[in-house]
Amino acid sequence: MIEILVLYYSRHGSTAQLAAQVARGVNGIDGANARLRTVPPVSPDTQAIAPEIPAEGAPYATVADLADCAGLVLGSPTRFGNMAAPLKYFLDGTSADWLAGTLRGKPAGLFTSTGSLHGGQESTLLSMALPLMHHGMLLVGVPFTEAALSTTRSGGTPYGASHVAYEQRDVDLTKEEKIIARALGARVASAALALGNWESR
Repeated sequence: MIEILVLYYSRHGSTAQLAAQVARGVNGIDGANARLRTVPPVSPDTQAIAPEIPAEGAPYATVADLADCAGLVLGSPTRFGNMAAPLKYFLDGTSADWLAGTLRGKPAGLFTSTGSLHGGQESTLLSMALPLMHHGMLLVGVPFTEAALSTTRSGGTPYGASHVAYEQRDVDLTKEEKIIARALGARVASAALALGNWESR
């Protein structure tokens, strides 16, 4: 059984809902299991200390999760067309993994959420792709053979799964957004299985 790390940051719940759908897609592939992890928020107060275990939701990610996974699906809300600071902060701390090649040759996918239709979804997905490419990961998108990509009137891109919230409290995903997120998880899991002996890459 291989594990696919579904790693995300969520502020109002939309990205967490996408993560849950991605995990469903991973778990729908025989031989694959999703490991849901999040990252703590960052604070402008440099003395602030977050608890080691979040009060609710997924546990916080560690670098051990990166080593254990056969693939990674990374998610963040948009921040001016870029990934959120907490996720970037976590990735900025993976230099040792970069040097060791921990993620080299493993497949990766991306997902995001925005508060507006043109809120920078695709640029956010691309911004998350950059550090993964430096790590030597193999990017997996969502092809247009996935019918929901052509019928969605909300989120969903070939670069990865997405959700448009319109308002912060509008966290519920549309039918198409769920389908695309599950398809992304399934594609990353299938790619990891197809790559076979990922530990030697």
